[in-house]
Order: sequence, then C-alpha cells, then structure tokens
Amino acid sequence: MRKSKVLARIRAGETVKACCLGHYIPGFVALVARAGYDCIWLDLEHRTITTREVQAILSYCHIYDIDCMVRPPTREKAALYRYLEDGATGLMIPHVNTVEEAKALAQAVKFPPIGDRGLDNAGLDSDFNANPDNQAYAKSANSETFLMLQIETPTAVENCEGIAAIEGVDILFVGPGDLGLRLQQAGDEDGSELEAAHVKVAAAAKEHGKAWGCPAWGADTIAHRESQGGRFLANFGDFGAIKTGVLESIKEFS
Repeated sequence: MRKSKVLARIRAGETVKACCLGHYIPGFVALVARAGYDCIWLDLEHRTITTREVQAILSYCHIYDIDCMVRPPTREKAALYRYLEDGATGLMIPHVNTVEEAKALAQAVKFPPIGDRGLDNAGLDSDFNANPDNQAYAKSANSETFLMLQIETPTAVENCEGIAAIEGVDILFVGPGDLGLRLQQAGDEDGSELEAAHVKVAAAAKEHGKAWGCPAWGADTIAHRESQGGRFLANFGDFGAIKTGVLESIKEFS
C-alpha cells in the first residue's frame, strides 16, 4: 500500500501542508504536488463531482504521489470505505458532535481489531490485490489511512476530549466557518471564544496523542497555529485562487 505523506509528517512532528479542491481539475493535482503540498482536501460536502471523476482524481493523486483526503457527503458505511478502496488516503467527516458519532465512524472505516470495515483488497488502495494476504492488507490500511473529524459546533468543542480519546480517530480539525458562525450568533463578537475553542481542541489532541489542524490563511496564522501544536494546516484552494485571479485580472482593464 502507498505510504501516507500526511501520517509520515505527523509521526515526525512536522506540519502537513494541505490545499482544497472542489472541482474536477486534473492539472491541479500535478501543480500542487510539484509545489510541495502533502495533501489535497477533496471537498464533496459543498461541491459535486461525479463518482468516476472522484476516482480519476484519486488516480492522479497516486500518479503524482500526493495524499488525497475526501470530505464525503455521506456517513453511509460502505460508501465511506469505498473512497478508501478507490485510493483516498484519508476521510474528513464534517459536523461530528459526540463521542458516539466518533466511535461509529472509526468502526466504519478501520479494519479489525480497531473497527469493522468491510474487506475487498481489490481496489486502487491495494494496487488491485498486489498482495493477496488480507491480514497484511488490513494492517497496512489501518496504518496508512487516516480518519479526521471536524469540530464545528459548541457541542463538539465540549466533547472534543472524549472524541480525541477514541481509537481510530487520527486527527481533529477545527472548522472555523461553522463554529465561528454559531459562536457569533451566541455573542462572540471579538472571536475570543473561537480562539479558545482552538486552544481546547489543541489540548485534547495533545492529551490523547492525536494530531489537530484547521485552515490557516497567511504566514502569521500558520506560525501561530504551529506554535499551538497544529500539524494539519490548509491555506489554499481552487475556488479562492480563481476568485483572487479574477479580481486581480479585471484591474488590468482600468
């Protein structure tokens, strides 16, 4: 099985450099891999591309040796681990609020003895049964794929210590958009409660030997999150790049 760059960096105490993709742009995979990114966050929660296009993107990621973390639009068990069979290195699950949800997700996407993922050993992840030893395949899959759970609500922040303690949960990821929206509506006018949530998640991850991360726009923010122990940081995406490019290019006409 292909070795995960995300997990290798985390195990070495290094920062994972991640970027987001939400559309079918094969060339994007090559460009960010050559630039030195470790992982593409393929967003299927807020974007829609076909199953065959997802499989193609995952194949390109294997060709250019970059991890692909899929954020799926479902929690259906077989659908989740099918992304892994098709070559995804990790799964990012949005809006995980409780310990019970975290346990169910770990059960769905990890093989025994950790979880209860269904066995195939005939997909891109196993190089189409390159090694027919199912025990070796399951052990490698548990070791080289990751489960990231998003902390995006006040309830999730309250439960983050219990979520971090679950075997099979590898990374916690603070979602400042959803979490910030909810905290602002509850009166967090200066963002201090959102920052406190980052601190609490960081502490929970450290206590249980797990990694944590978040979006981090700009060098100063990256440095700040790294100082807090953040190891999975995303600072770029196709939509933002297109928007910035459009706003800059239109200036040439004035």
